[in-house]
Amino acid sequence: MITETGSKKLMLGRAVAFVWKSSRGLTIASLLLTIIQGLLPLIPLYLMKLLIDSVEEAISGGDTSSFGYIALLVGIMGGVALLSSLVKSIAGIVEQTQARVVTDYMQDILHKKSIEVDLAYYEDSKFYDTMHRAQGEAPYRPTSIVNGLIRTIQSTISMLAMVGLLLSFHWIVAVILVAAALPGVLVKLKFSKVNWKWQRKRTETERKAWYKHWLLTSVGHAKELRLFGLGEHFRVMYLNLRTILRKEVLGIAKRRATADFATGAIATLLIYGSLAFIAKQAFAGLITIGGMVMYFQAFQRGLGYLKALLGSLAGLYEGNLFLSNLFDFLDIEPSVTDPPHPKSFPSHISKGVVFDHVDFSYSSSDKKVLDDISLRINPGEMLALVGENGSGKTTFVKLLCRLYDPAKGTISIDGTSIKDFAVEDHRGSIGVIFQDYAKYHLTAGENIRLGDIKHSPDDSLIRRAAEVAGANDLIENLPDGYNTVLGRSFKGGTELSIGEWQKIALARAFIRDTPIVILDEPTSALDSKAEHSVFIKFRELVQGKTSLIISHRFSTVRMADRIAVMDRGRIIEHGTHEELMEQNGKYHEMYTIQASAYN
Repeated sequence: MITETGSKKLMLGRAVAFVWKSSRGLTIASLLLTIIQGLLPLIPLYLMKLLIDSVEEAISGGDTSSFGYIALLVGIMGGVALLSSLVKSIAGIVEQTQARVVTDYMQDILHKKSIEVDLAYYEDSKFYDTMHRAQGEAPYRPTSIVNGLIRTIQSTISMLAMVGLLLSFHWIVAVILVAAALPGVLVKLKFSKVNWKWQRKRTETERKAWYKHWLLTSVGHAKELRLFGLGEHFRVMYLNLRTILRKEVLGIAKRRATADFATGAIATLLIYGSLAFIAKQAFAGLITIGGMVMYFQAFQRGLGYLKALLGSLAGLYEGNLFLSNLFDFLDIEPSVTDPPHPKSFPSHISKGVVFDHVDFSYSSSDKKVLDDISLRINPGEMLALVGENGSGKTTFVKLLCRLYDPAKGTISIDGTSIKDFAVEDHRGSIGVIFQDYAKYHLTAGENIRLGDIKHSPDDSLIRRAAEVAGANDLIENLPDGYNTVLGRSFKGGTELSIGEWQKIALARAFIRDTPIVILDEPTSALDSKAEHSVFIKFRELVQGKTSLIISHRFSTVRMADRIAVMDRGRIIEHGTHEELMEQNGKYHEMYTIQASAYN
């Protein structure tokens, strides 16, 4: 277990590593500019002292010949001011550029992790809390950490320069400087942790509010919101959640404002006390008027730099706290992983697919979704899996695709456990469409090509897959054919019906030339004529391949070579349609009920 201190060092180090890896040149440039910015403030202070003392001497001595020297000092001060402005502008450009580069880099890391984590995480509400917090921190927190470190260096250089100048005057002024800045920093440290704890506590509430916002603004819910009059209901729910969050944030802000006022009052008293002390020294003739101005400005600036330094350190502490939100997500390790020495997936199934006493439960429940499943799918066989909703059919498919690993038992293909194949190789060897298929708001051609992205956008196989799925005529009649953007998210997009979207999804599954093909409720939104046409073509497509179909339509199921019946996570019957009808069991019951509806 990592200790708290070790964890903080690790997180800060990782944040710096992210920034360095994504923008080394910009980081070096920022560091150099910071050193220059840290040293420049000392020059105007000394020049101001020389200027005031020269003017005072000229006035008291009546010497007007020294005006050239005074003008030179003014000119140098103006040049230094211009240089400071230039350096600041360049530093601003570097910082903005680096922020964008690092943001894109961190978003890419988040995307990679989102792809890598197991599907099981997406079915856990705690995962969404973790991801929500990570998405809030990733775009800016690492850059903020590095900028904080750079500002710390800059403030340290400037502050040490001012402290050195003040120590040459009197040590007490340097002590007052620290005393004036410290209380405000302690307040910032305290409220950094308060804010961090509040955010972690309220992540789910924020997500609930965001969800209500999504319901009110997404096209998928627009019809029901209007038909059922739900708009006002969800709007009020959103406002209530945001009110709770706003009141809590305001309460924290009020407490911090009170503390800031108290520490500010202390700092003000100390500042003006130091001014009185410096003025007294000048009145006593111990320093010149120019010296008085220089030391007082050094005190004010030193206070500002010290506050900035301590504030940067407090900001690093806060950033470290909030970095845990990011690394909680990035440190998630997938359980479905590649074996040390992966075996090659067979290009042709010769022995079949075997489930051997497989059990499975989702992490959110102890209930077995699959209970002692033993089943063989023979090479080149089309197996239909039937059963009532919730019987475990889709979970069976998810395990075969290795989206999950079974809790017990083994799944093998041609005698090799699927855990012995590389995950990407295994999944890439299965063509599948789930009942909750995705709708990509891309062109029709791109929608199909996503099934196997090695094909070029104008590949003839895209059209062939569309023909098998019964989608070609549909696509040809779109405004721009295969180049038509589907959905309403982007300009010129065309929305499809549910059945039309399903044809596109089928084509996406059919474009893959894989030894195993799985269709989970593939034609639920198609009319009977379109369904029959698809399955006739599908039989031709999977000739010689091993295939699995899940369907509630027995007209489709009858076309399979063999049928397995699932009930409450178990295989209770299997055989041909005729054999199952003769058994007069669950299959006979379901088939008879559906057939009677047509009679």
